[in-house]
Amino acid sequence: MSFLKNRFLTVCVLLLTSVAVSAAQQADEKGSGTTGQAELEQKLEQQMSGATLVGHFSVDGKQNGKPPREERYEIASMKKLQGDQWLITARIKYGDNDVNVPMPLNVFWAGDTPVISLTNMTIPGLGTFTSRVMFFEGRYAGTWQHGKVGGNLWGRIEYADQKPESQEEK
Repeated sequence: MSFLKNRFLTVCVLLLTSVAVSAAQQADEKGSGTTGQAELEQKLEQQMSGATLVGHFSVDGKQNGKPPREERYEIASMKKLQGDQWLITARIKYGDNDVNVPMPLNVFWAGDTPVISLTNMTIPGLGTFTSRVMFFEGRYAGTWQHGKVGGNLWGRIEYADQKPESQEEK
């Protein structure tokens, strides 16, 4: 009987030690998360400066069998300000408008995935918009709202160092 008690106590001690070590490792990983976060932010800043979002957008209730409309957003620069605040300077082509706009907005993170968030932001010459757009592995997807009209947007990201030479010469 004492053998079983010893064995049981040994297993309990090993189990508790394993749990404690695992908890300590998780705490270390969380503590070093700021370094990982800084690296993610730096990577986002570098990749998105000079990038072009090439894709489509839909308007809720307006498909009528037509293909989604094409769009392009050329990002001149993307810079972290402080906290969740970033400044994106983008060339926006929307309908007959073609403007360069500096936009302060929030970037939140879903793990390693950045999500741009703007709420009721007035873009001069275009109007007031609300949008959530996430970026992952060379693609983007999200939702947009402009007054009572809204929809989805999606496409690919052409990074500055990956653009075809013919586009760079233009």
